[in-house]
Order: sequence, then structure tokens, then C-alpha cells
Amino acid sequence: MKKFLIQSFALVGIAMMVMVSCKKEKDYTLSSLTADGVDLNGATSATGVAATANIVATFAEDINASTATSTNITLVRDYDNATLATNITVAGNVVTIDPTEDLGSGTLYKLSFTSGVAFADGAANVTAFERTFTTGGTFAPNGVIAHWTFEGNGNDVSTGIFSASSAVAIDYTDSRNAAAGKAATFNGDNSIMEIPGADFLMNTNDFTLSFWVKTNSDGHVNGDGNPAGHFVMGLAAFKGFQFEIPSDYGWCKLAASYDLGNGNTGAEDLWFPGDGKTGANGGWQGWDFCKDLTASGGVAALLKDKWAHVVCVYNSSSRQGILYINGEKMKSFDFDLWPEGDAKRNVTGLKYGGTAPEVVNELAFGFIQSRAGQLWDAEPWGGYDFPTSNHFKGQLDDVRIYHKVLSDDEIRLMYNSEK
Repeated sequence: MKKFLIQSFALVGIAMMVMVSCKKEKDYTLSSLTADGVDLNGATSATGVAATANIVATFAEDINASTATSTNITLVRDYDNATLATNITVAGNVVTIDPTEDLGSGTLYKLSFTSGVAFADGAANVTAFERTFTTGGTFAPNGVIAHWTFEGNGNDVSTGIFSASSAVAIDYTDSRNAAAGKAATFNGDNSIMEIPGADFLMNTNDFTLSFWVKTNSDGHVNGDGNPAGHFVMGLAAFKGFQFEIPSDYGWCKLAASYDLGNGNTGAEDLWFPGDGKTGANGGWQGWDFCKDLTASGGVAALLKDKWAHVVCVYNSSSRQGILYINGEKMKSFDFDLWPEGDAKRNVTGLKYGGTAPEVVNELAFGFIQSRAGQLWDAEPWGGYDFPTSNHFKGQLDDVRIYHKVLSDDEIRLMYNSEK
């Protein structure tokens, strides 16, 4: 009998061992990784990810939520190595990473999970991994306040707030390349597009204006039959901001109104003649950089009858205005270099300084101000009703305004991506 009991216990023990050995082991792996349906866990780096996408990581087992932190899960922008702020949530085996800002277009990112992320049962940690992906479209920094692509209309494609209220004699023709689609084309006589409520666009400490422009000199003449200049765009002329190119294409400038910090405004030109003159070699004392283009055809070689990417920046921290053409810094001034006692040494940022009916707070594409403004109405070069005035003749595309400073790298990348 004792022998039988021993044999029985042995059989039970063997059965239990078989049951234990047959029990399925837990799977501590990453099941999927997606961003709004785009697979980030493939053999190659994903592309075409939406700028507003949330990233969802699904594991085979539940995750310990207390370990899914911004220390252990990071999202890093490639071009400037910036770590983006994210909201991270856990629901069982699903971890959702929600960036707190728009990812921008055409931008490479790296998502990293460290081994500090643990599974809920405490038996294992996630095997550390990294995945890269690129957002869709050509490169453009995030945070745009207004963006006009002119794909058959004057709509602001960022928020829609600053869409055109009126357009006169605007055609939409092929832009600089197939990827850029259409551009707004201005006839040089009466073409204009008007954006209401535009004073908001410039009432900011830090400011960036970016756009593509192509002038057309063919038949663009003034009342005397001589070449006419181009008022490419303007918000109440120098009472807001204006960008212009003269009839000889020998310079360009952004004239803008600045906050003097005492309740008043004052205008200043970010003027680029391409002669290399600065405060150190015979130029105005506040100019701290000017590229010398005299040996390569001057400014006209960049702006006459060809596409150019223009970016104008005001940096309130350094108190500098900077002009870029085709991704390269061309001109800068520094308000700190103005004479002692000059009110512009106290500039804090840009500020709309217009008063109706002289000028109104409408941004005009194709002229120095909107048709409602009365400034220079009687001047043959500045009155909208004169076809031979300095109406813009040419094409305009991808106008963007930011309330922040774009870096040298961002501007260069944007130009290289969109050219």
C-alpha cells in the first residue's frame, strides 16, 4: 500500500511538472507602434506622418504607468536636437504619446523608449528601442501664425483666421516646382489681395516673415515708360510693414513699425543693397552685417525675374533685424548699436502704428497697403488707382508669418526643402 501511495504521488508530481512546463510564458514585446495609422515599427523609417499625430505604442503585456515618464520616453527633433514636451498616458498595454505642439512639416524625429519602462507585473522591463519618422510635406518649422499657399485661393491654411476677404485680378499659375503647386500671380497694374485684421500679425516681440517671390520685369513700367518698382506686400506701408523691390532691382527692404517701449512707434528699414557696407566700413553704425554681392551681379542677380526665398526676422532678445535670401543671411542691424539717447535703443518688438483713414489694418499682397488706405493716393508711384504705380508684377507663394525667431538652420532647411 505504501508503495502504491508513493507511486501515486510520483505520478501527480510528474503531471504537475508537465502542466507547469506547458504553461505559456508571458510575451514582453512591442506589438505595434503607430502615428495616426502610419506604421512606425517597420523595416525603414516612416514618412508622411501628420504634424498633429499622436503616437501609440501597444505592448503584449500591461505597462506600469508610473514608469512611462518623459525621462524614459522621449521625442527628439533631429535638426536642432530639441526634446519636445509630450503628454504620456497609459491604458493597460497601450502607451499614448501626445506632443504638446505641432510637429511641423518635413521634419525628422526620433522616438526613444528606455529600459526604465516596466511591465505592470514587475517581472520584466521594456527592451530599449529607438524609431525615427518624418512628418509629411516639405520642411517648415512649427508654430506658424498664418500661411497662404495660394492653391487657387487666398485662404490661410494654418488656422483660417487670416483668409483673404477680397482679391482683384489674381491668377493662380504654376509655382516654382511641381511640389509647390500653384502661386498667386499679379499683373502689375491692379492685382491685389487683402487680409483684414492683420495688425495682430505683427504685434509681437519676435517676428518672422517668410515667402517665395518671383518678379516679372517684362513691360512693368511707370507713367514715363521707365521700369517701375514692386510693392510686393504691405500692411499700412511703413506704419505696419512693407516689402519692396525697386525698379533697378539693386536692393530690397522690409520697412516696419517698431514698439519704442514708451507707447510710441517708430519705423525702421531692414535694407539690403548688397554692397558689403556695415558700421565698421562706412555704412550706418547700426548695421552689423551686409553681404557683398558686387562681384556676383548684386541684388538683381537674386531678385530679377527669378524665384527667391526671402525671410525677414526680428529677434527681441538680441534686438536684431535679419534678412535672408535663398537660405543665406544677407543683412542685419542691431538696435543696441544706435546712437546713445536714440529712442530705438528701447525697441521691444514690432507694433502696428497705423491710424485710419490714412492707413487701415489690412495686409495687402501686391501693393504697399490695402485700397482703403489714403496714404500716397495722389502719388503716381504710390496710388493704387494708377496702373503705372509700383504695383507688384510677378508671383508670390507660401507666405508664412511666425511670432517667433526662426534659426539659421530652420531657414536654410526650409529653403533647401522647398526650392
